[in-house]
Amino acid sequence: MASKALKEGDRVPAVTFKARVRDDAIGGSNPFKWKDITSADLFANKRVVLFSLPGAFTPTCSSTHLPGFDKHYDEIKKLGVDDVYCLSVNDAFVMRQWGIHQGLEKEDTDSSNPLNPGNFKKVKLLPDGAASFTRGMGMSCTWDSERGFGERSWRYSAVINNMVIEKLFVEGGSVVQNSGPDPFEVSDVNTMLTYLKSKKH
Repeated sequence: MASKALKEGDRVPAVTFKARVRDDAIGGSNPFKWKDITSADLFANKRVVLFSLPGAFTPTCSSTHLPGFDKHYDEIKKLGVDDVYCLSVNDAFVMRQWGIHQGLEKEDTDSSNPLNPGNFKKVKLLPDGAASFTRGMGMSCTWDSERGFGERSWRYSAVINNMVIEKLFVEGGSVVQNSGPDPFEVSDVNTMLTYLKSKKH
């Protein structure tokens, strides 16, 4: 299951994400349909920020990690970034409900981003329910006796430039299986902003 972690200069995994998008033609209280979205749909010919975390609704992810990036979304975009994605090994249903619970502003009409309509206006929540992207990044970790999460993503952030990892911040420097601590020191929004500002000409 574990694979070697990718590094700066490597191409990101080519996978298909199983997303849910809004289609009002369906009607009813849950007007959503399944949509396959590829890595290329999100990352090709774009410069994006991706941050990944162990789980929706979990404490650090909910109190600091996601809110920080959503708060500074507009500032990040001004630093030569096309969009910002939050990835977790959770399914599309869980990711949507977490975003709503977090108070993210829903996007119900605009379809300019492949995840919309039906995702969010600022940070888009990216469901990697089968851990395909996470495994391909070499960021898969399994928490069993610790937390009982099962397979999830290690916490990291990255700048992806046209499918290539431009910059990578991995907590603790590497993935730790069944880790007791959940470090949160380098994948935060302030570290990312510092990097992006250093590259802004």
